[in-house]
Amino acid sequence: MWGLNLESSMSDRLKENFFTAVRIGLPLVFTFYWAVTLFLEAGVSTTILLLSAVFVTLLTVKELFGAKKRIWFLLADIPVFALLTYISDGVMMICGFFLLYELLSYFKPAMIWYFILALTAFVPSPAGIGMQFTLAVLLAVLYIQNDLVNEDYRRQMLDSMVYEQSLKKDIDRKDVEARLLAENRILEERAELSQTLHDKLGHNINGSIYQLEASKLLLDKDPEKAKTMIGGVTDQLRTGMDEIRAILRRERPEKKKLAMIRLYDLCEDCNSKGVEANLVTEGDTDLITDMQWETILDNAFEAVSNSMKYAQCKHIDISIIVLNKMIRCTIKDDGVGCKNIVDGMGLSGMRQRMREISGVLSFESKRGFAVNMLIPMKGESNG
Repeated sequence: MWGLNLESSMSDRLKENFFTAVRIGLPLVFTFYWAVTLFLEAGVSTTILLLSAVFVTLLTVKELFGAKKRIWFLLADIPVFALLTYISDGVMMICGFFLLYELLSYFKPAMIWYFILALTAFVPSPAGIGMQFTLAVLLAVLYIQNDLVNEDYRRQMLDSMVYEQSLKKDIDRKDVEARLLAENRILEERAELSQTLHDKLGHNINGSIYQLEASKLLLDKDPEKAKTMIGGVTDQLRTGMDEIRAILRRERPEKKKLAMIRLYDLCEDCNSKGVEANLVTEGDTDLITDMQWETILDNAFEAVSNSMKYAQCKHIDISIIVLNKMIRCTIKDDGVGCKNIVDGMGLSGMRQRMREISGVLSFESKRGFAVNMLIPMKGESNG
């Protein structure tokens, strides 16, 4: 695994710095090859070799510095090139194309200037117009590819990354707002429930206590009246119980809100443990019944627990999508997956819960592991 990562890292660095390697290697090889081949018969001048080395060094060493400092190396290379051309009687003038395109690349003008610069190849020199034109066109294509095409692509990639990050922050912010809104609503409902129970039942219970105390005193003196009072208290308490049931049915927090909060808590728990977890919902989730929510929650907790224990994953995605006739819920990780899926207690429990709501459960393990749930909408059937 370490060797695989090292190879991948080297490959990525090579892709990122490919043009830098070309702009260093090409003038280095070409300049010394040209110097040696042209002066081989007469013997290579030490001065020419030295100036060639300085010329190439200034072209290449600038890559170690920032953009603002590179121009100084290029400007310093101009007199070196002029002296090299003069001493070689114009033979080394062809090396000036490297310097000219480097200067052009620094300012990054319109594409037409790269081709205009190629026209300087028609200036007569000992190297020959054919050689000069071939080199000029080659450099024009290389620098246009890097300075214009690749640069525009890199800019688009950077803009896309910035947009994705801002979009993710916006989604995270909305998720937090939705969770806080749901929590606040539940707290409000609980407060309203407490106040309603106090207002509706407080007087009822207190009145019943007073009547029971009074009936105790009347048991010996007036048993019939005491019996009537106890019967009235019984009816009053029975009415109170009916009111409690009605209030709880009316005021209880919605299952959807509780389910969403528990799912957000599940994602936060994963994030706190170093695994990025996201929850995405689409469609009208109000159509999901309480029993369906319970099944989705239980199976989601089971699936996420398995991913955290065994998958060695970095990401977990939970999606709940409400379609026209079906609810599709998927819990997917990017972990190691497994070749053979064996139903243990956890997976068997998930299947059982899905059967109770007439749903279909399936698993995938191509890239990571995915749990897929298809649940028919209320009133729909599988047949």
